Amino acid sequence: MPRITEEQLDALQEFINIGAGRAAGMLNEMVESPILLSVPVLKVFHGEALKQEVMRRFNNHCLSVVRLSFSGSFSGSAELVFPTESACALVSLLTGEDRDSPDLDAVKIGTLTEVGNIVINGVLGSISNLLKRQMNYMIPTYFEDTMEHLFSSNDSFDLNMIFLLAQTRFEIKQLEIMGEIILIFEMPSFDELLGCVDRELSLI
Repeated sequence: MPRITEEQLDALQEFINIGAGRAAGMLNEMVESPILLSVPVLKVFHGEALKQEVMRRFNNHCLSVVRLSFSGSFSGSAELVFPTESACALVSLLTGEDRDSPDLDAVKIGTLTEVGNIVINGVLGSISNLLKRQMNYMIPTYFEDTMEHLFSSNDSFDLNMIFLLAQTRFEIKQLEIMGEIILIFEMPSFDELLGCVDRELSLI
């Protein structure tokens, strides 16, 4: 796995936090309750280590996942992952539907896909803008599955990939909704990303 310095990791976390802040601003326009999005922890993993970390955090619970592929100067995919309880709480807040309402499932897919699109585009847009690199985005997709099955059935979790795991906190009033942003980079793209970060740091 490529070595990453503390300075590179700090810079990437700052980029992601800036993007999360912009995404929070857009989400705030959707609800009356102020939403604060923050990334308190950013870690780098290879595939097997990521699996162990995420399995430890989520056990084998069902997860709600929004995935968006990207290409350009960097290529890979990004995922916004929620435990089902957090996903339902967020959808309930955004739509006004009661969490126990049978209508909640009907609006969940569209709502979470929109949230994922806003958050992931905010994060990736921040990285591409601050590093002055072009990125193209595919249409996001939504699905629900266990993390164990995701790892066993998804080629995106190839062990040769590099993963940035951003533990994301949605703070809404006194309600904490936890999620994960997983950025998946092909190895050459990750090397290019670190090179761009180094060039940006040299200008400071």
